Amino acid sequence: MTAPSGRVVRNVHHGTRISTTGLDDADVGLRAQAVDIAEAAVAAGDPAVERAVEFSTPFDYLFDTLAAKFPDKHLPGDAATVVSQLKALGRAMIENEPVEGDELEATGNSTIPPVYTYWGQFIDHDITLNTDSNKSVSDITQPDLGPLTPEFVKTHLRNGRQPALNLDSLYGDGPTFPGGPQTEAAALYEDDHVRLRLSQVVKVSETFSDLIPPVGDLKRDLFRDNSLADDPATPNVFEPTVAVIGDSRNDENLIVAQLHVAFAKFHNAVVDHLETQPDAPTDPAELFARARQLVTWHYQWLVAHDYLKTVTQTGVADKVLLGGNKVFAPRDGEAYMPLEFSAATFRFGHSMVRGFYDYNRNFGRRKDEQGVDGPGRVQDFATFEQLFAFTGSAHGPDGKPRPFSGTSQTTLPSNWVIEWDRFVDKGATRPDHFARRIDTRLAPPLFDMLNQVSGGEASFPIVLRELLSRLAVRNLLRGYSLALPTGQAVAEELGITPLTPAQLQSGNTASFNDVLTAGGFETATPLWYYVLKEAEVLANGNSLGPVGSRIVAETIIGQLRADAQSFLNAPVDWTPEQGVLLPDGSPIVSINDLFRFAGVA
Repeated sequence: MTAPSGRVVRNVHHGTRISTTGLDDADVGLRAQAVDIAEAAVAAGDPAVERAVEFSTPFDYLFDTLAAKFPDKHLPGDAATVVSQLKALGRAMIENEPVEGDELEATGNSTIPPVYTYWGQFIDHDITLNTDSNKSVSDITQPDLGPLTPEFVKTHLRNGRQPALNLDSLYGDGPTFPGGPQTEAAALYEDDHVRLRLSQVVKVSETFSDLIPPVGDLKRDLFRDNSLADDPATPNVFEPTVAVIGDSRNDENLIVAQLHVAFAKFHNAVVDHLETQPDAPTDPAELFARARQLVTWHYQWLVAHDYLKTVTQTGVADKVLLGGNKVFAPRDGEAYMPLEFSAATFRFGHSMVRGFYDYNRNFGRRKDEQGVDGPGRVQDFATFEQLFAFTGSAHGPDGKPRPFSGTSQTTLPSNWVIEWDRFVDKGATRPDHFARRIDTRLAPPLFDMLNQVSGGEASFPIVLRELLSRLAVRNLLRGYSLALPTGQAVAEELGITPLTPAQLQSGNTASFNDVLTAGGFETATPLWYYVLKEAEVLANGNSLGPVGSRIVAETIIGQLRADAQSFLNAPVDWTPEQGVLLPDGSPIVSINDLFRFAGVA
């Protein structure tokens, strides 16, 4: 089985699956190899799907002993009844609309800066992409939805990404060098074949808003090439504003798009640094390879030592790093993506999403000493909805592209460049400079995400629109359909005392607990909900709890161990001191350090 090294995917929406339109053996190059992602099911047996599966890696169950006991360790009951009760639970998980200003109160916020919400999304896009060879595996809209058998899921659901953290969502399969073979990702690179392309933002009048430092750098948007929209080789694939990047899911909201920009600029800054060294490679292919390795190792080290240590319980990541994996390991010599991780546990970030953000200096309720708004303020906050509107993937209710909130611009306006210092500071004093707590109450905008339904609102009947747009409902139904074990079963398998019914009901309203009780979910709990409630009860929402922490740390560090090219498998132990250094000579040990080196903070 060939690993899907660096496949470039196009028109992807979060939570959807590959339909593989336009893939055939004669297609070469970035444009003809574009993958069309859609919510619509793909007919079983489609040769294009079979080809996609050929270049994929497996999904499997982390706890194969529990999968073997299906359905004993899973949600019990008649499928139609369970589906109805899961929908009710998902609807109950959306927090009531806050009174104006409530979002700023510290009671709703964690101690985790917001960047970790979207860094988790970036990681997810780097290691997971569902490809479905049978429409029933991913189709949660079926009227007779019920749990599939684990064997059926493993057979028909494949991962279109390598589960390694190798940044193929950034690099694709690399540039095309003179005299060498054509790569899918060639268009992602500058003419030097080494640096990643970026687009200039559209400069907004400074009388209307402030430029974001460094003010002289306008290359702050994902690369967008309008010429691709008119190319006869790519009909109906590229819109003028769709980002030309390794994984277009990284253009689905503005924060993850700006994070992708930061990593591209970090790569280019590493190339600049290498070119100044006495042993600088003269061969572009060698220069690129050395830069990619450094960038990837810095990224992997930060995921292991910054990201994981921030979102998991204290000590869990270190125990896995130092003591080895106890649960996750490759099977039959091949790394796989655990379904308990991808379809449940790693979706904890959904609960961290805020309804609005202090996005940059053009936003925020700031007053001067006389109580007057400061100059250049556009509005109080950047809303969650605007984070989707100001991307090249934005669509209107009619399903047609509506780039950058309906403007005629083809790249990001300069007043929508992110200001990362508002997203990374663990010592911030403003409560809105933190993510929401990891708990069972999601921000109201996650209840209605029609922008995430491929084809737009008008392409689906009202019943399906409601189902697909409600994120909590979608997560719960997908976990049930994929035969995930209950939270209690997973806790017991890990040797962790399960939450009690009283703990699972704590902090809830009476009506919420009525929903739990009606579904029997206080004794047999969907894994995604269980992980969120565990974080809420045992960690005050400031990290994952013991079950969530173990699954996330074991999976991510296990993938690094399984990757022969990762920093954990370097011939000599690699640390950031051996990589690129900040101007003061200090190593890059946090995501903010990486932003500083990249020149975006």
